Parts: sequence; C-alpha cells; structure tokens
Amino acid sequence: MPGIADNGIEVEGLVRQFKNGPRAVDGISLQVKPGEIYGFLGPNGSGKTTFLRMLCGLLTPDGGSGTCLGYDILKEPRSIKRHVGYMTQKFSYYEDLSIRENLDFVARMYGIPDRKRAVADSLERLGLSARAKQLAGQLSGGWKQRLALAACMLHRPRLLLLDEPTAGVDPKARRDFWEEIHRLASEGLTVMITTHYMDEAERCHSIAILDLGTLVAKGSPESLADDIDAAVVVVDSARPRDISKFLEQQPFVHSTAQIGNSLRVMVDIGLEQPAQSTAAAITGAGLPLSGCEQVRPSLEDVFVAVTQARKAQRDQAA
Repeated sequence: MPGIADNGIEVEGLVRQFKNGPRAVDGISLQVKPGEIYGFLGPNGSGKTTFLRMLCGLLTPDGGSGTCLGYDILKEPRSIKRHVGYMTQKFSYYEDLSIRENLDFVARMYGIPDRKRAVADSLERLGLSARAKQLAGQLSGGWKQRLALAACMLHRPRLLLLDEPTAGVDPKARRDFWEEIHRLASEGLTVMITTHYMDEAERCHSIAILDLGTLVAKGSPESLADDIDAAVVVVDSARPRDISKFLEQQPFVHSTAQIGNSLRVMVDIGLEQPAQSTAAAITGAGLPLSGCEQVRPSLEDVFVAVTQARKAQRDQAA
C-alpha cells in the first residue's frame, strides 16, 4: 500500500513546461533516500522551486513520473501534502499575529489533535517559547526562519522541502538552522533543500546541480569533486589581475577567480603537471609569481566546471 514505507523520493524524467517559455524542469531523474539531506544547487531561474512545487503537489508535471514518500506524484498529491512540510522562499505567515497565534492557526489548518500541546512542544523544540507572544512582524530574519520551520514541523512531516530558507539571515542564524536540520535528519526526517550558497550545499549528504532546468551533475560533495573534468591550481602573486588577464587568454585555462592576492585557476584535466605548466606560462610571460600549487577542487569549482561545459554545448548547437 502506498505511503506505508518511507521510500523517500524517486522521480524519472520529470518535466514542467510553462506557457510561451522554455522548460522550467527538463527531464530530471533522481532518488533521495530516507533520512538524507539532499541539496539542490543552482542559480536563480534554474528550476529549483518549480521542482519542489511538483514534489509536494502544488504543480502538476507535464511529463515524467515518480513517487514521494511512496505516493504517486501525479495521482496522489493530496496524500503527499499531508506528510510534507514546505518552507517557501518568502516568509508567508501573519505578521500581525504572535508566534503562538501563527502556530495555532497552522495547527487548526491541519486538524492537529490537542493543538495547545502541539504548539507548546513546537515552541520549545525550536527555542521560541520566550518569544511566543511577540508579533511575527517584529522578528528578525533568523527568528522568522525559526517560526517558519516550527510551522512546517507541526504536523510531524516525513519529508521537509526547504526553498532557499537561509536567504537574508546572518551567519550565526544560518549555522543554527543547519544544526537543527542535521538533528532532524538524524531522527529519520528526509530533507530536500534548495540553495545557491556553496558552503550550505557542502553540508548536504548528496547534491544535484541544476542549469536552466536540466540536472547536470549529482552525487555527494566528495564524489563530485573527484569527478570534475578539470584540475585546480592556486596562484599567488603581487599582480593577480595581470596574471588573470594573461591566463584567461591561454587555451588550457578554463576560468580564473581572484581570492585576495591569490587566483584559483581551472585548467585542462589532461595537462601534464598542472601547477608546473601554469607557473611556466606565467613566468615565461614575465609576470611575478610567488607560488603555484595544485589543490583539491571545491564544490564551487565543480559548479563552475559543469555550468561552463553546458554553456559551451549550447554555444556549439546555436
């Protein structure tokens, strides 16, 4: 019987086409295991929100198939909604109601028995008890985030869908939020979260990278770094901008990014001795060099590599 076993998420070839526009989601296939934190990484407009809305029954796919918590996403969206907590990008609770009043309203909407106890437990769990009477409109971004998460968790969902939940909040609030997410996952909750912050994506167990509605890479942060189709070299120099301009003209260089007085340079994966070859090119051009070494690719390097490869494919097809 659907929904008895928590099967996480399994979708195959999921498509969503908006009128008079390109496909917002173009044939995405993936699996999310129970208790996994799965990150959706991509720029604005890449299809992340559209995908989440299809999973929780707010949008109907135009193609493809799949299940969410064992329920068919095409035939059983009502059943999915009962077992999913969805946190939208925009704060969507009543600013002229207190934290407690907002949570009580959500509990009424779900028909939760013993609402008073459920709300009290939620306030305690998210550290909101001392602010329970404060109006939502008076909260900072981090406290609004806690209220939204508390509301999502009131009906004890088995899957949490979080759409860029930490946008606009301070670093401490972000860290506290992620500690809570990992605690929930350790208790068996499945979490799918969209973000364009690389450091947040690295906190996920698995990641999918989207580009213009297409899934271009997926796997753990470690496996994606191992499979990158480029080598990464860090160049130190007193003239990083001059070196960047020079390297960007070299055929073996994919991209450069300045970090302080250092450059992070992606070069051809097949280049023999990447650091030595890059250093030789720089000194051969008469530019000053303090150091040059090959380093392990970061998730940002992976993101740049796969999106650049997709752009090159589109340019060739045009």
